Amino acid sequence: MSEDSFTRYVASFVDELSRAGVKQIVISPGSRSTPLAMLMLEHPDLTSYINIDERSAGFFALGLAKSGKKPVALLCTSGTAAANYYPAIVEAHYSRVPLLILTADRPHELRDVGAPQAINQINMYGNYSKWFVDLSLPESNDDMLRYSRTIAGRAVGISSTNPQGVVHLNFPFREPLIPNLKLQNLWDTHENRKNYLHTTAGITSLREEDIQSIVELFESEQKGIIICGDNQKTSYTEEVLLLSKCLSYPILADPLSQMRGGKHNKNGIIDSYDTLLKYPAIVDTLKPTIVIRFGAMPVSKPLMKMLKNNPDIKQIVVDSSGEYRDPTLNSSHLISYEEELFCKELIKVLPKRNTSSYYEKWVLSQSIHDHTIEESLENITELFEGKVVQALQKALPNQCKLVVGNSMPIRDLDTFFRNTLKDIEFYCNRGANGIDGVISTALGISADQSKPTFLLIGDLSFYHDLNGLLAAKMNKLNLTIILVNNDGGGIFSFLPQSSEEKHFERLYGTPTELDYSKVVDMYGGDFKKINSWEEFQSYFEQTWSNKGLKVLEVQTNRNTRVKVHRELLDHVSQEIRKVLNDEN
Repeated sequence: MSEDSFTRYVASFVDELSRAGVKQIVISPGSRSTPLAMLMLEHPDLTSYINIDERSAGFFALGLAKSGKKPVALLCTSGTAAANYYPAIVEAHYSRVPLLILTADRPHELRDVGAPQAINQINMYGNYSKWFVDLSLPESNDDMLRYSRTIAGRAVGISSTNPQGVVHLNFPFREPLIPNLKLQNLWDTHENRKNYLHTTAGITSLREEDIQSIVELFESEQKGIIICGDNQKTSYTEEVLLLSKCLSYPILADPLSQMRGGKHNKNGIIDSYDTLLKYPAIVDTLKPTIVIRFGAMPVSKPLMKMLKNNPDIKQIVVDSSGEYRDPTLNSSHLISYEEELFCKELIKVLPKRNTSSYYEKWVLSQSIHDHTIEESLENITELFEGKVVQALQKALPNQCKLVVGNSMPIRDLDTFFRNTLKDIEFYCNRGANGIDGVISTALGISADQSKPTFLLIGDLSFYHDLNGLLAAKMNKLNLTIILVNNDGGGIFSFLPQSSEEKHFERLYGTPTELDYSKVVDMYGGDFKKINSWEEFQSYFEQTWSNKGLKVLEVQTNRNTRVKVHRELLDHVSQEIRKVLNDEN
């Protein structure tokens, strides 16, 4: 086949990606992927990022797609390069993030014959991919140009439809691999179409009898709560608030629900439930009889425990994908419907209630919690993780993005980050809950520089993704990292393993004693270690707004952390129980 025919086949695919809505490409350079890579860089409407390490590239693309809420394409060469995308693909699958994985491959005659850099790439991501295609070898006729564009359009459509996710396209290429970039009318469609294939997703509807049966449930239940878990949608915020007011049900808002930050009314939004539900006496007072949940199950273990251990609680899960996401296994209703429309339909027919005493108990508990924990944290002078979250919330600018690492950082955020009027978008890789790829994800999110981006991360998670720091240097990205360094796995100190002292440090504490200033310097970043809260405040007043990569290390004490944490929350719970007992 001629060089021009080969070029036009690949260019048709690349151009149709752009026409179908893809705007960003992440390229992990390699030889076999040359035709796609060169044409992607050449396309006028695509923004390409180079990321050498494929594992980092996968999470970087994940961050781009999370922030932009559009499919992002990810390209690599053949062989184990494609295997290094796997962790990010797993996260994208469970987080419902649209990614297009484009893997170059040897042609069919060089498969399974011992050719170098050739592995079995057929359906290599298994069920983590919504759709897989092993594309035809490039050909020169018009039918194959239509085929190339159709595959691109279908891929974007499938990755974008509910539930969003991963599409894997495998491209076999024969040598020579260099496309003709001087070819005239390189992006010509040869068809009178703006898009070769336009995909439209339909919207389900609720039958009138379904709505009525749900209304009847609420009519008999006064002690209800609304739970808002991880959800990147913000379109339904006002509707959920109206539903809460209509039913007199408080809203338990996970940080990733996007309900804790913003200008909307925070009346009835409870951010303290993780602390409240740790204590059986408070659970006895605040336990609901009915729950409506939007989004994924929240981070909070006490909330999960209450729902799991009380199967008598009616649980209504609203999920527009129709997928079953309930680790408690106690849901009584799974409603496949858009969250915003569900709220609107109910508000139309539900009579508005007066504020219930049950609702007021939640609000009162929240008020006591906020006052007591604020006062208690002010009295803590040592560098403690909970106070890091409090100090960070005060220091963050009014508009920003906050990415949070898994393990203890997201739990500390859940416990200590209060409702705020600041416009803060929260991100965390809670699909598979891994600690890998967090730096790369945050850098992908930071690529949209309309708002500054911050990352709160632990030292082991930081270590896991040191290679990710290169993306900041190569792509001139701005990111401020707050590195909480307690020299090891702090979360295990809260788990039963901590009682097994003989092997605890070696298996779970895993201290590394690494000096991270050296690696930050290697990647061209600015490093600052703080020793006091005054230095922390001063940093955010003077330094964070500088361009480039900044790492602020806060060294905390893993050995005293559990004691300080538990004593603080025990004191808060005692104050709440006193008032609730008086109320009863």
